[in-house]
Amino acid sequence: MLIALHSVRKIYQVGEIDIPALAGVSLEIGQGDFVAIMGASGSGKSTLLNILGCLDLPTSGEYALDGEAVSRMSSDELARIRNRKIGFVFQSFNLLTRTSAMENVELPAFYGPPISAPERHAKAAALLQRVGLGDRQHHFPGQLSGGQQQRVAIARALVNAPALILADEPTGNLDSRSGEDIMRLFGELNAEGITLIMVTHEQDIARHARRVIHMKDGCVL
Repeated sequence: MLIALHSVRKIYQVGEIDIPALAGVSLEIGQGDFVAIMGASGSGKSTLLNILGCLDLPTSGEYALDGEAVSRMSSDELARIRNRKIGFVFQSFNLLTRTSAMENVELPAFYGPPISAPERHAKAAALLQRVGLGDRQHHFPGQLSGGQQQRVAIARALVNAPALILADEPTGNLDSRSGEDIMRLFGELNAEGITLIMVTHEQDIARHARRVIHMKDGCVL
């Protein structure tokens, strides 16, 4: 089992007020699954994604990622597991605007297992080719369409060969055709064995997943 959560709760404190975001979530996701998480604003789906991505820790409960007890890790240990096991794809792409597609893709490799510059370049070039941007390696984000920028972001997420990709509204800033292109690419990556977990509010995007999890008031329905 790649992901196992048991009775995970998350409470944010604002002054003296406790605001519950997750109310005892228990969930298992196997290696190679493709899961969409849906729910209204405030349902807890983004908080859940942050915990799954080791960007935040639960207030209580247990989270194991690939057999490792994440909920007890230090911030340095969380950074290590993020770099080694997880790739992130965001709605707003989060590319460095003054940096080429190639350099954007290479960036996580500086924080992963040490590799030489030629190896890093070759890996980034191969990934850009894989996502259909082999001829755009030296273009800057401002020279690329939204769909192309998201493809660069996906290549970047893949550079350290993660077991898991987390995508937060990955088609939210794209037109419907570009969104379908990105989902086809996700399907191909999943077919290659990569586990994908995606937050979306769009039913037609969620249907590309093998499994849909609905959330409400911090609970999995």
